[in-house]
Parts: sequence; structure tokens; C-alpha cells
Amino acid sequence: MFFVTSQMAALIVCGVIWRLVQPAGLDADTTRRVLTNVVYHLLLPALVLMVMWRAPLGLDSLRIAAVASSAILVCMAIVWAGCRACGQSRAVTGAMILAASFPNAVYLGLPVLESLFGELGRSIAIQYDLFACLPLLMTVGLLVARHFGEADDAPLNPLAALLRVPALWAAAVGIVFNVGGVPLHPWLESWFTLLANGVAPLMLFALGLALCIRHWRVGYAAMLAPLVAVQLFVMPLWAWGLARLLGLEGDLLVGTVLEAAMPSMVLGLVFCDRYRLDTSVYAAAVTVTTALALVTLPLWYGWVG
Repeated sequence: MFFVTSQMAALIVCGVIWRLVQPAGLDADTTRRVLTNVVYHLLLPALVLMVMWRAPLGLDSLRIAAVASSAILVCMAIVWAGCRACGQSRAVTGAMILAASFPNAVYLGLPVLESLFGELGRSIAIQYDLFACLPLLMTVGLLVARHFGEADDAPLNPLAALLRVPALWAAAVGIVFNVGGVPLHPWLESWFTLLANGVAPLMLFALGLALCIRHWRVGYAAMLAPLVAVQLFVMPLWAWGLARLLGLEGDLLVGTVLEAAMPSMVLGLVFCDRYRLDTSVYAAAVTVTTALALVTLPLWYGWVG
């Protein structure tokens, strides 16, 4: 596991160095937007379509979705109660709820699980995200950001936002072909594989581009300590217990718990910017949890495995 996480860390560090050096005058934010849009609109849908076309769908898919959904909702409730007890501002509360509840299931989880478990790891990561994290983010997460932030003038339609996600349509097509027994042509499989191979390195590099400590403040240490505990320990511990209760075993159990143990997702920055939540708190949470996850992920792998 250390061999895997060290390689992931090296690629993330390349993104951090790019942010500092800015080769060819390309700043980190512009570079990240270009790369993530290529992944989001082309490479990731190809990967999702291929994986869902061949994935063994059944009760285990429902179990993974139930574990992920439950872990997210429980952590949202814990952080909301904690922020309310401490009297945090609405902008900080909204940012912390999002940061502690939604793991980086794709940007970091997909490369890690793919390295550990191959095709099965891809399937776990994609199902964890598409069957739970993404729908909850675009519905409950959107409502949380709007409630604690400043609502824009646009009408709120979570379903419309969810239906604009390319990977979701790719998953739907893949599931239809899978259930219908449509064979995957070797030429298509080779082409999908070619596109899919670019997802993991570009995601990790983009994650490094997103990490920034320029907004760090001394007071963040005490504020982020409980958030780190919830994101990196409470969530995977809850997922572990529920997954065993529901009957997940072997690599499926380990992969599901590792997904829950991932750091805060980067996409939440978009919600913070749009609804004027405390973006600096969220960015600090992403940076800290990502750095610590490189240590805690091998621990969870050892404990669960």
C-alpha cells in the first residue's frame, strides 16, 4: 500500500510544483480547469461506460451505495451539530459540512483502488461515486450550500444539475448494455481503455494543482482537527461496521472502506465559490486531509485487510 500511495503522492507533488513554477506561464488554476474538463467530459465518461458495461451488478452494488450514502449523511449530521455547538458562522458551517462529508472518491479514490485491485477497484470507486456520492452532492449537498451560503438568483433544480453530468449518462448506457447482454466489441474496448488510462494520472496531477496554503490561518488548526477526525476516521469506521453488517467481504469490503477514508473532495470548491461559503476553510481542509490521507490510507488498508 505504501508503494501505491508514494507513487500517488509523487504525482500530486508534481501538480504542487507546477503551481509554484508555472511553466510556459500557465498558472495552476487555468491548467487545472483545462485538465479537469478533458477528464470530466471525455476520459471519465469513457472509463465509466467501459467499467459499468462489464461490472458484475447485483446486491453488492446496492450494498456499496447504502454504505456510502449512510456514511455521508451521518458525517453531515455530526459536523452540523458540532458547528452549531461551537457557534460557527453560516459560511464556515456550510464549507465544513461539505468538506467532512464528501470523500474524494474519484480524483484520488479511483487511482488508489485501481492500483490495488485492478478492474474490481475501478468498479468499486465508480459505483461508490455514481450511486451515492454524486447524487447526494447534487441534491443534499447543493441544498446545504444554498442554505448556509448566499443563494443565487437562478432557480434551484438539483435533478437538472444531476442530469448534466456526462459520467452519469455513460453509467446509464453501460448498465443498459450490461443488463441487456450486449457484447463489448474489442475495438471499442481498446479505444475505451486508451482513454481511460489517462484518467488516473491527470486526476492526481489536477489534485496537486488544486492544493494551496496561501489562505492558511493559525486558527484553522483547531477548527480543522475535528473535521479531519470525522473525514479520515469516523466515516471509514462507520463504513466498515455497516459494510460488514450488510455482508460485504474481501476486496469489496476493503475497497469500500478505503473509499470512505479518502480526503475531502476538490469539487466542493465550486459550491463554495458559487454560494459564497468560506472557500479558504474548504481549501485548507482539502490540503490537510489530502496530505494526512497519504498516511491514514495505508493504516486503514492494514486494519481492514
